[in-house]
Amino acid sequence: MATEAPAHGGYLDILRAPHAARLLAGTLVGRLPHGTGPVALTLFVRDQGGSYTLAGGLIAAYGIATALGQPLLGRAVDLKGQPRVQLPAAVLSALGMALLALTGIGHLGLAYAAVVLAGLFTPPLEGGLRALWPSVLGREDRVHRAYALDAVAQEVMFTAGPLLLTLLVSLWSPAAALLVINALGVLGALAVVLSEPSRTWRSAPREAHWLGALRSPGLLALLGSFFFVGLALGSITVAAVAYADDRGTPSVYGWLMAALGLGALLGGVAYGARRWAGAPERRLRVLVLLLAVCYLPLVLVPGPAAMTGLSVLSGVFLAPALACAFLVVDRHAPRGTVTEAFSWLVTTFGVGSALGSAVAGPVVELAGTASGFAVAGVGGLVAFAVLLATTRVLDAPTAPEPPGAGARHAADADAPAAAHGEKNTP
Repeated sequence: MATEAPAHGGYLDILRAPHAARLLAGTLVGRLPHGTGPVALTLFVRDQGGSYTLAGGLIAAYGIATALGQPLLGRAVDLKGQPRVQLPAAVLSALGMALLALTGIGHLGLAYAAVVLAGLFTPPLEGGLRALWPSVLGREDRVHRAYALDAVAQEVMFTAGPLLLTLLVSLWSPAAALLVINALGVLGALAVVLSEPSRTWRSAPREAHWLGALRSPGLLALLGSFFFVGLALGSITVAAVAYADDRGTPSVYGWLMAALGLGALLGGVAYGARRWAGAPERRLRVLVLLLAVCYLPLVLVPGPAAMTGLSVLSGVFLAPALACAFLVVDRHAPRGTVTEAFSWLVTTFGVGSALGSAVAGPVVELAGTASGFAVAGVGGLVAFAVLLATTRVLDAPTAPEPPGAGARHAADADAPAAAHGEKNTP
């Protein structure tokens, strides 16, 4: 069930909250190095005279290192606080990319070490922001809307980031672009960690356990599902390249990816404009099913105009599904592990996307472009099947506290929301 949010309860209400706009903007700028990493590495390697194979190898090393580092750094944030982890990580990550930019690809061992350093220390700003929203916004409905805004902002970042990178390359060089983008990333992280909510935030006390957030069955179920959502999205990127090649128009690929992003943007805006009743776990099953269903028409591979329209449709439920998943993560993360839990979602989604790209390539070569898009449909349906099969554990959140309660611990002493007339309960 959904009702229209009142005008004062929309996205502007979120952005007007103290610190909210700064935290969102700082996080997006801080994530620019990660969002543009694959494109930046490809342009840099090619400018240095390296092959696409080398570029792919460096991108893979960067991606694997990032996947390993995110949950580990997320756990460190939960234990040590945000400033002591986020800023040093951002600086080390930027130094890794600076090392690559300054030394080039002449020594492959050094080049791989540089990108591994950059990936391993990519700061978990994404998970950190979602851990901060409850202490900044207070009420559950506002936090949920902030998750939707977060998902929408991601689409903007993944569209604007490569454009900014391309502009920097055209003005200077791929090496200079690497340096500038990573310097901006450090400034974004600095803007976040110097804010009052980040400085005062402390995770709730946690039970010592080597599995950390992964001891939650509900969280494991969610991660299993979104691994396949990531796989679906990764396969679309490869299948779209094949579609553009089939049509003999490389620019079609850009249009398809922009259309998918536009669909996610529209869906996220519409989803966040409503106040949703009922358990988010049940709503998530519906959203993931709709996401899978909207992937299926892509196998028709019609002409470019119609295919662009289908790409918009395929993106409509992506941001809503992500926003709802963020709320489910918060409900199922064991006490004191909220940043780590969000970081696991980022990692799982990214690994699934990489595997989807790897799977779609051979499928396209063996069975054609339509089959590449079919991988996305199958991935979406498997993601829904995982949610359906794990209904019992998903419908039983780990903690009896309201969403975000663990993230609010210790920040309640300052009560930023209460100080501005908001209650700190949903």
